[in-house]
Amino acid sequence: MEKLSKGKIVGVNGNMLTVEFDDHVIQNEVAYAKVGDTRLKSEVIRIRGKRADLQAFESTDGLKIGDEVEFTGELLSVELGPGLLTQVFDGLQNPLNEMAEQHGFFLKRGAYLKALDYEREWDFTPIVSSGDTVIAGDWIGMVPEGIFKHYIMAPFDLHGEWQITELSPAGKYNLKTSIARIKNEKGEEREVFMAQNWPVKIPIPCYKNKLLSSENMSMQMRTIDTFFPVATGGTFCTPGPFGAGKTVLQHSMSINAKADIVIVAACGERAGEVVEILREFPKLQDPQTGRTLIDRSIIICNTSSMPVAAREASVYTAVTLAEYYRQMGLNCLLLADSTSRWAQALREMSGRLEEIPGDEAFPAYLESRIAAFYERAGLVELNNGEKGSVTIGGTVSPAGGNFEEPVTQATLKVVGAFLGLSRERSDSRRYPAIHPLDSWSHYPSVVDAGELTKARNILKRGLEVGQMMKVIGEEGTHIDDFEIYLKSEFLDYVYLQQNTFDDVDAACSPERQRYVFARVINVLDKKFHFTDKDVARSFFLELRQIFIDWNYSKFKSSEFMELEAKIMDKVKEHSNA
Repeated sequence: MEKLSKGKIVGVNGNMLTVEFDDHVIQNEVAYAKVGDTRLKSEVIRIRGKRADLQAFESTDGLKIGDEVEFTGELLSVELGPGLLTQVFDGLQNPLNEMAEQHGFFLKRGAYLKALDYEREWDFTPIVSSGDTVIAGDWIGMVPEGIFKHYIMAPFDLHGEWQITELSPAGKYNLKTSIARIKNEKGEEREVFMAQNWPVKIPIPCYKNKLLSSENMSMQMRTIDTFFPVATGGTFCTPGPFGAGKTVLQHSMSINAKADIVIVAACGERAGEVVEILREFPKLQDPQTGRTLIDRSIIICNTSSMPVAAREASVYTAVTLAEYYRQMGLNCLLLADSTSRWAQALREMSGRLEEIPGDEAFPAYLESRIAAFYERAGLVELNNGEKGSVTIGGTVSPAGGNFEEPVTQATLKVVGAFLGLSRERSDSRRYPAIHPLDSWSHYPSVVDAGELTKARNILKRGLEVGQMMKVIGEEGTHIDDFEIYLKSEFLDYVYLQQNTFDDVDAACSPERQRYVFARVINVLDKKFHFTDKDVARSFFLELRQIFIDWNYSKFKSSEFMELEAKIMDKVKEHSNA
């Protein structure tokens, strides 16, 4: 067995330790600093000669020059196996519910627990036979995990082909029991367990091809699916000022997105908002399964009150868990809130390392780190021909809502969709507060491209008229321009805005979106004949209310059809149809 290195602390700067070691260490290796009987988990972030700089994931109070540090020889990793769903972990994958049971509601320094229950037995069913050949990531068997088949896979670090020499029969086994033995052509043998570890900063590479993300992942939100769609396996960001509705928007996505697994990474988020997730997810009924939303969710909870160093680890922990379930042929949605606070943690560590600062003191490698994170999204074809995906959406919290700041700009360079939240829209209670002109997407919409262009032109021209009216007033506006303004406001109210708390309007299926959008375009295409502006305003206000009632009615029900007839009759009053 390779000898593990030890070292002595020669410097302490906040949560950064400088350690002089006696043998050798590796980048991103895990080490433990000792304070009495307490062991503080750390990660090697820089090596210079016989000295290493470590990022401690805990408060370093009490550490002093000469204290001992033990290196483990292992990279910062997560445990992967049955039992991850429904769990709430911190950034280092400690199960917080068990932590609370053992140590109380306040996190104890130096306390670390296994992420999985290694004593629990799972009903294992093999899907290969003894003598079969496998490569890294191949399915060997399965166990039921909630509503999914949890596939047990060949270790992800295998190289080349391995033959199964022994395979356990169907039965109940715990995670400590070997379920298979494999051997390669060199004669090397390994045991296969239902759980395995994987370094969080290395993408899981076990797939045949990475495919183009073109299939729409419906969020069942009209603004997103129609105007700024997100693809399955794609990337998007939702920057916006504080209080603009980023977190509520992500909660709505969690409930209504057509994804199999939802992973929420609360990275430096305010504790109150995370508590809301922890309280609501176990109660919310999942519209896809009829069970609770937590049954297909994992929550990574690293709030602003927790050690700042673990913020960086939390996003990598979350994306590694998403990649793991992707390997089972599932579609995973990862929502990171907020990547700005992750970037702030990078800035803090960069400052302690005395690196040359970039824009606004962020490290010069900020863009490459953000790009590498979003690059782990994607739609992949697995070795057996099945498809799985990881879709990543990150919120950005720019100070003062300034989208020109470094984190937002670095994110915009790598994502496929930009859902920019507007303070003006949130202040006027137009939710979701996604700005219809500043936002964009490279992915295909659920509606016809020609009709979508018409709607965007109406919104653009309506905004221009609205700005003009602020200067010259309504009385100086021509009736034709005023009609365009009313049409843009009509489109905004009846289609872009959506009531998250209404039982019907909270989720709008792609089928319903196409149907309703076609009716909205039919109104926008009409040339109306108004005698004056008061008549025009009155008409659109009444028509708007009918459409809103339509949104709240059951699709294709008798009520829906009656309102549709009412809309058509109303339109004919002032149009040449």
